[in-house]
Amino acid sequence: MDIRPIRALEDNLIWLLIHDNRTWVVDPGDAVPVMEALEDNGLTLEGVLITHHHYDHVQGVQDLLDHCGTVPVYGPANSHFSGITHPLREGDTVTVGPWLFDILEIPGHTLDHIAYVHPQAAFVGDTLFTAGCGRLFEGTPEQMAASLLKLRTLPDETLIYCGHEYTWANSHFAAIAEPDNAAVALRRNRTVACYQRDELCVPEMLAVEKATNPFLRFDRPALKACLLDRGADASDASLFATLRGWKDELDATGELEPRS
Repeated sequence: MDIRPIRALEDNLIWLLIHDNRTWVVDPGDAVPVMEALEDNGLTLEGVLITHHHYDHVQGVQDLLDHCGTVPVYGPANSHFSGITHPLREGDTVTVGPWLFDILEIPGHTLDHIAYVHPQAAFVGDTLFTAGCGRLFEGTPEQMAASLLKLRTLPDETLIYCGHEYTWANSHFAAIAEPDNAAVALRRNRTVACYQRDELCVPEMLAVEKATNPFLRFDRPALKACLLDRGADASDASLFATLRGWKDELDATGELEPRS
């Protein structure tokens, strides 16, 4: 698959999925860099794939359509975003060039969140991040925990394409949450090196996420014991909520972010 990133806004990642110069764009929060990429590379827009309704994932859609012409806009059937022409639910499929993507409903970050899943690549929006996960704006801990565990069942070799580059803060928190996890420490070092080279840490294989992302590991024995000590009960929802609350507290201090 030819999948290319576009950095947009502050830390958004827009994805171009390309086949024979035909292009599908995932979560265009800003039309300008997408139009520039299409024109610079002689690409034709064939469709838009939306994971959820947040403005930084959809605000470029209409400008793209005005510039490139009308194309299908795929997105969740229960979305607040009115620009969707092809509504999707769990179990639906979308054909993108020669590839067939399955639709998974993964609420939590928002209630209308979906993922586009192929064995080689999964576009997961803001539900699962590299080494982390999205905040809960609309959904419940029960929903988010279930969505993350659903994504954890995908093939290990699936590449995870998320909607933001947050790997620095996420990997820092992972090292705090699992200080004895050698794989987390190695990933943290790789992340620092990537940031120093101004390279993206996205995408990443699901196998790596399963080994190093605490939000896919809250039910693993060592981390679970830590979360129980922090007041969680043994349910997935409580374990996740305690972990998410812990990271939210540290996010608020700014200590997880790179130092200038």
